[in-house]
Amino acid sequence: MSDQNDKLKQLKTSSLDRRLSIAKASLLAGSRWAASSASSIFSSEEEKEKKRKKAMKEQADYLVAEIGKLKGSIVKIGQMMALYGEHFLPEEITQALNTLNNQTVALAWPAIKEQLVNQLGAKLDDLTIDHEPIGTASLAQVHRATRKSDGLELVLKIQYPGVAEAIDSDMSLFRNMLKLTRMVPQTREFDQWFEEVRDMMHREVDYHIEAATTRRFADRLKNDARYAVPQIIDQYSTDRVLCMTFERGVPINSPVMLSLPQERRNALGEASLEIAVREIFEWGEMQTDPNFGNYLVRLGNGDDIKDKIILLDFGAIRQFDAQLLQVARNLIKAGYEHDSNAMVNAMTGYEFFDGMPADIKPGMAKVFLLATEAFSSPINNPDIPQGVMDEQNRYDWKKSQLHSRVMQQASKSMTSRYFTIPPKEFMFISRKFIGAYTFMTVIEAKTNVRKMITPFI
Repeated sequence: MSDQNDKLKQLKTSSLDRRLSIAKASLLAGSRWAASSASSIFSSEEEKEKKRKKAMKEQADYLVAEIGKLKGSIVKIGQMMALYGEHFLPEEITQALNTLNNQTVALAWPAIKEQLVNQLGAKLDDLTIDHEPIGTASLAQVHRATRKSDGLELVLKIQYPGVAEAIDSDMSLFRNMLKLTRMVPQTREFDQWFEEVRDMMHREVDYHIEAATTRRFADRLKNDARYAVPQIIDQYSTDRVLCMTFERGVPINSPVMLSLPQERRNALGEASLEIAVREIFEWGEMQTDPNFGNYLVRLGNGDDIKDKIILLDFGAIRQFDAQLLQVARNLIKAGYEHDSNAMVNAMTGYEFFDGMPADIKPGMAKVFLLATEAFSSPINNPDIPQGVMDEQNRYDWKKSQLHSRVMQQASKSMTSRYFTIPPKEFMFISRKFIGAYTFMTVIEAKTNVRKMITPFI
């Protein structure tokens, strides 16, 4: 948490101020980039490439530092581009944008209080609110509170003033910045992703959508003791403030997690992946941000009180159409059966796959089969490494090193231009499963993934 002296007194939300800041930084970066390119005109190709990468890193770092000073929605845009832009942005730019995740300086209490007064008015007198936030992000920060009448512990997610209104202008600023610097090719795929980020931004600042989604997931999981979802408190919720019950728990990567007995870690691992499976096979919508900060674990007693996964944030929800869901289900089923022909045949009924030459699909099938290795069994998949799956079909996530093996297979099989930019919907689904896989790897779980897929096959 930032020291009080480091807190921002207010956000720079004036469109003119933000435009001038970004325009100045973009022009400077662009001129430096052009000068660097001109200076290497007589160099060898190898030397040119080395100078190009060095210059791009320097200019990307400079631009990201300038973006970070503005805070608000433009920082969130940068963070989303870092998360989803690896397939169409240069590596140097995504690396620089990733540093925005560390730039979460809080807004000082007087500015937050002013926003609360504007949003809640006299209702604010019902609450005792901690002035220090328990969480900060690019669009909002979270403060604990207590209702005076009954002592109910709450959290208030308070959106920064002006960020919702600045999204469209900030998107234009970000796009103009990339154009001015000439460091990013302006392609159709880039345009599509840019519009997707715009839509995600608008959904994320709509707290009515988040409240409704939180309630849907709470209702779906209300009878399952493995999960907890905060309760929305309408009385103190508005367009710019979301009030929920405070839920206690420890972070997923807390050292205490590894001290739990293996069976308890296994159960938590299965619960984490089962959410993603049910999102695909039952609910048709997915929480697409598998950030560890969006989850806590409430530890039980190892006996009659179960460990619970607390699902905290439903701002990044994504709904999928029936056609896409069927393709995704067929791909998972092919992985369950570990059938390469079925995997190839599953790649149909969707524009991305239908426009792909037939000779390209077997290479992609190899990657998908490896990515779904945990869904198969030693009986139908002789390629499972020795000792990774036991006689109970429990998959050892840490020992498997699955992520690195998938990346190696992808580099061998996915050399075609058709793999440069996957459909955004598949990117969301892929990231969700990678998040669940990472969850299980971090807590060193051994889980029978196959049994949770079986009811849907």
